Amino acid sequence: MIAPREVLASIRLDLAEVLRSRWIVFCGLVYAALAAVLILVGLRESAIMGFTGSGRVLVAFSQALTLVLPLLALTATGQVVGRARDDGTLELLFAQPIGRGAWLTGVTLTRFFVLFTPLVVLMLALGLVAALAGQAVPWAFVLRVLGVAATLLFAFTGIGMALSVFVRHQARAITYVILVWALAVALLDFGLVALMLRWRLDAHAVFTLAALNPVQDARLALLSGLDPELGTLGPVGIYLTTRVGQDTLYLIALAWPAALGGLAWLAALLRFRKSDVI
Repeated sequence: MIAPREVLASIRLDLAEVLRSRWIVFCGLVYAALAAVLILVGLRESAIMGFTGSGRVLVAFSQALTLVLPLLALTATGQVVGRARDDGTLELLFAQPIGRGAWLTGVTLTRFFVLFTPLVVLMLALGLVAALAGQAVPWAFVLRVLGVAATLLFAFTGIGMALSVFVRHQARAITYVILVWALAVALLDFGLVALMLRWRLDAHAVFTLAALNPVQDARLALLSGLDPELGTLGPVGIYLTTRVGQDTLYLIALAWPAALGGLAWLAALLRFRKSDVI
């Protein structure tokens, strides 16, 4: 059993470490810089994908987040166990009345909320600024973005913790972090295109393979939030709206990344409880 008191103690310890390293400031600056670039550059043109004004900024920002969030989550967690093992932190902590499961849970929750909290603040600030400027703010879409972002962060936080536990060498862990991120944001798409060019795959098989990628699920769920017909995707959008539906796309974007992150984290927990701390 994981004692809540031990989890809270590990959260306080890891939060102090995160604040010392100023990770939360770094995450906030990344989100703010991304939003500023999209506002300054994106609003210079009149339309893209059928959206204008604040709606366009939110769409561009949310699509950019699907690329940035996995990298931030993997970077924040991919070396945490290896670093604590190498500097002796684990040996010192587990000499105290703190269980391994409680420590891993506390670190995971801390890293997740450190990544998610600045995003919530920034999204609400963007909406308020747009409202004060006299623009209509799609608050339902803002909530959709936050929901998708939360599950996407949770998925890659769990994957990052699994990498940190299973890969003992920090240099090798960084390599796997970059590889997982590249597979999620780019290489899987290229692989699907290659498969479609090489073999005549059934449409259901193609969409099933694409749905296994949580980043792809997030993209479709966000795009369908402001364009329920998915007209910008052409025949693919028509297929998705008629066979799958907007609500189902959103549920998939929430359920599958959460399940993937949970399974990865459980595998990390089981391995961590049996592994050496030094």
